[in-house]
Amino acid sequence: MNKTFLFYIGVILIFTSLLFIACKSPSEEKPADKKMSQAEMLKHGEYLVNTIGCGDCHSPKKMGEMGPEEDVEKRFSGHPAGTPLPPIDKSQLQNWALFSHDLTTAVGPWGVSFAANLTSDPTGIGNWTLDQFKKSLREGKFKGMDNSRQLLPPMPWYNFAKLTDEDLEAMFVYFKSTKPIENVVPAAIPPDQIK
Repeated sequence: MNKTFLFYIGVILIFTSLLFIACKSPSEEKPADKKMSQAEMLKHGEYLVNTIGCGDCHSPKKMGEMGPEEDVEKRFSGHPAGTPLPPIDKSQLQNWALFSHDLTTAVGPWGVSFAANLTSDPTGIGNWTLDQFKKSLREGKFKGMDNSRQLLPPMPWYNFAKLTDEDLEAMFVYFKSTKPIENVVPAAIPPDQIK
């Protein structure tokens, strides 16, 4: 064989090897993502829940100097069971969406909806699994159950559906850490059953 030919074969092999090393995918060397600790998860969940404003609807209010203020003793317990509804003018339901004085009840063309209990009590989400919580916020399923009704307005579940799995898990961990408050929230009232 010709020495020049062998020289060129050697150069091509070296060049190809260098090119292969230079083009190697950096993702093959990427370190594994660090999972948050339980304490970090709890803190992140608290941040998300407070920033998103879950208590705005899911916490009963007391009237203060500047209007409704969150009742911290009933935080995240939803619409208080047994609270009577004020009279509802059904003729206005196609034109308005109205809130109760404590902001835990809404009425509109969908009927009457009540803010859910999100505390760690069994009457809240105390018995829920993480999968139920995710299904509720990703698919808008009542209590995160298949074959259940859709969550009703004003719950903006379709916005929460955009959160990451890690965000939803952090929120779930935080809610599971809250003070359990026994409160069976009433069932939604369809528009044709409003009195």
